[in-house]
Amino acid sequence: MKLFVSILLILVFNACSNKQNKLIWSDEFDGSGAPDTTWWSYDLGDSGWGNNEVQNYTGDLKNARRENGVLIIEAIKENGKWTSARLLSKGKFNFTYGKIVYRAKLPAGAGTWPALWLLGESADKVGWPDCGEIDVMEHVGKRPGIVQCALHTRHSFGDTDYVGYLELPDYDTEFHTYEANRTPGKIEFSVDGNLYYTYQPEERNEETWPFDDPFFIIMNIAMGGNLGSDPAFESDGLKNGIDPNLQKVRMYIDYVRVYSN
Repeated sequence: MKLFVSILLILVFNACSNKQNKLIWSDEFDGSGAPDTTWWSYDLGDSGWGNNEVQNYTGDLKNARRENGVLIIEAIKENGKWTSARLLSKGKFNFTYGKIVYRAKLPAGAGTWPALWLLGESADKVGWPDCGEIDVMEHVGKRPGIVQCALHTRHSFGDTDYVGYLELPDYDTEFHTYEANRTPGKIEFSVDGNLYYTYQPEERNEETWPFDDPFFIIMNIAMGGNLGSDPAFESDGLKNGIDPNLQKVRMYIDYVRVYSN
């Protein structure tokens, strides 16, 4: 009888695990050329994006393209000005609860600010930060080898209190998986399956928890800006601190996958 119960429990556990890990959406970035417009559109322009960033986002192949089964987002300095790309799945794919996994290799260099993140689909209606923001991965080149996750809410935005850090020395030479698992009341952040930060506020309300609604996916490389700018290279009182020796930097994204939980 004990053996039967043990086998039954194993079967139930495996069934639950399989259900929790069910892949519900992915982009493997197969093929070549522009990102698949079924899933991705672009933010465009050089407005600073609320962070005093210096790059101009474009929809050009030079800044975002598929090659050899990976997505390349490339920031390029031309005639003293930076171009880059910011891709988003807004209006094309979103999800509420579940685990998102990005497999990526990050750029290096002071002034770089790559990010893999999620924004509430309600952003146009309620604005930021009320819509909520989940930064699955951010890295600033002035702090090489320190990746971070962060959450922005009405209670904590800008210099947010909800940040986790992890040392990752080979961030720019090896691919790693950057993961966020969102369940009712809790968001867990991992790298390569290793949990390093959990957000689970004791009181969940509109101030601390705008995370029960659909979120869409964003991927970008910003240059300079409030977080990315290196003071060693700043001029004219601007957040434009970028290593002058940098001419181009790339982020490689092998895939983005979303699993149910």
